[in-house]
Amino acid sequence: MQNLKDKTRHFIVDPRTKFLILLLNSIFVFGGAGGAHPLMLLIRHVLIAIPLLFLFFAGKRKSVFIAISGYAFFYIIQVTYLGLTKGMLNYVLLFSIGFFIRILPSVMAAYYLFSTTTVSELVSAMERMRLSNHLIIPIIVMLRFFPVVIEEANAVSHAMRMRGIRFGGKHTSKLLEYRVIPMITCSVKVGEELSASALARGFGSPIKRTNTCDIGFRRVDFFVLLIAVITIIVYIMTMI
Repeated sequence: MQNLKDKTRHFIVDPRTKFLILLLNSIFVFGGAGGAHPLMLLIRHVLIAIPLLFLFFAGKRKSVFIAISGYAFFYIIQVTYLGLTKGMLNYVLLFSIGFFIRILPSVMAAYYLFSTTTVSELVSAMERMRLSNHLIIPIIVMLRFFPVVIEEANAVSHAMRMRGIRFGGKHTSKLLEYRVIPMITCSVKVGEELSASALARGFGSPIKRTNTCDIGFRRVDFFVLLIAVITIIVYIMTMI
């Protein structure tokens, strides 16, 4: 167990590197930059593997297993079966394969960024990237907004079930009044409270904020940076 914890510690990644992983996957996997050159195909698989590897060591193994299973299944379908289909089935397969082969890697990279990074770490990283507070504050409010609203929605759902108000029940017509309107009111209130909280923590102040987050580049960050440099060199080579 101790050995596993030691290995996991080696895979702690700086939030700025996580942004870089997301950017690389968005450009070269989702965007398809570099075309179908054999080297770019190899690079893409490396880029896809990086967030999955880090997610595995971050304890998100179930998500990694589902992503790898879905990706492998649709990759095999693309190689072996897609050319044999026609009509509606072909369109459905194209959409499904496009989602899992191109979009899913970027989704997993974004999931890795936001699920393994605390808000404080993210703020510290963005401040070190010298991003404007006009960009940082909306991102922070958004990251805190959705979890709180989902929690409030679950509470409203439990309350409605206790009152017997649900789809298909006797009081279906009251769904709008008892579910939608409270959620709208709650969302507005949560947004205002989070904005006030952000300002109370010093966001927007002209004085530089301090924090106790332990972020910084380690060996694994330089490894990802090396992969990024190789990716860009290969991309330039394919363009010549």
